[in-house]
Amino acid sequence: MADKVNFRVAHLKITDHLVLGITQDKIRKGVEESKYLNLQCQPMMGWQQVANSLKDGQVDAAFILAPTAMDLYKAGLKAKLILFSHKSGSVLITNKKAHIQTIQDFKGKVVIIPYQLSVHNMLLHKLCSEAGIEPGAGKDVQLEVMAPSQMVEALQYDEEGEIAGFIVAEPFASQAVTEGYGEEFTLSKDIWPEHPCCALVVRDEMIENHPDAVHEFTDSLVKSGRFIDTAVSTAARIGADFLGQKAEVIKRVLTEPADRITTANLFPNIEDLSVIQDYMHHKMGIMKDKIDLDVFVDTQFAKAARAT
Repeated sequence: MADKVNFRVAHLKITDHLVLGITQDKIRKGVEESKYLNLQCQPMMGWQQVANSLKDGQVDAAFILAPTAMDLYKAGLKAKLILFSHKSGSVLITNKKAHIQTIQDFKGKVVIIPYQLSVHNMLLHKLCSEAGIEPGAGKDVQLEVMAPSQMVEALQYDEEGEIAGFIVAEPFASQAVTEGYGEEFTLSKDIWPEHPCCALVVRDEMIENHPDAVHEFTDSLVKSGRFIDTAVSTAARIGADFLGQKAEVIKRVLTEPADRITTANLFPNIEDLSVIQDYMHHKMGIMKDKIDLDVFVDTQFAKAARAT
């Protein structure tokens, strides 16, 4: 057998990427044998760092925001989207100090988002637009981009209540609630049920030179997603270590309610990605050029892993 390839994977410490943590745990404990790759998880602070590391070839793959991945591909990144990492899983949190009661109370305040080219931005835009509110520079609601890990602290130190809240992946929403700084306004699944958000994107050279490693990794992730659904307490303990959070916070994310985030169905659905691309292109104007999703999305690995 050829030597195992070092498989460097960028990610954030968010529940959207918990399948990676489960796979890492299985390999470390010998529950699952890794024949073709040495998995090297590389946690990063924010989405710009993830995007840059993938673009510059510092990693071989990344768990990354699907719209950001589309934009990188449009700009020339030679890579393929091969798997979703979750469905749903984000929350719009309101700042207790801002005294938000209805969506109209967001006017004149700031809402923090994790990245411009994110499903979070899209969902916030959809929610506001349907209420006759315009988010954006010089409009009804100001947007500020911030790394997810910094958002809870932003509420903590906002003495004047200038920040209405933030929309972000778990576990930072649940952290804000359990620490007493924020309240849940709406779950992302209630804006768009079973929506995709983050995806696994792998550079072409890894796919072409080490397809067995990519198959092995994808298969493990699909199994990890199903494990999270069926072994919540164990998944929460592993997730607490992987994400640097308290186990009770992760368990809350996985159980209250059970479909706050789901990981059992990770097949990369092109129709869902098309919804994102069309909305950001036509309604938001932040995705200037559309890409051919049939070329960017490579479903062979998900099909082989029997992802649904």
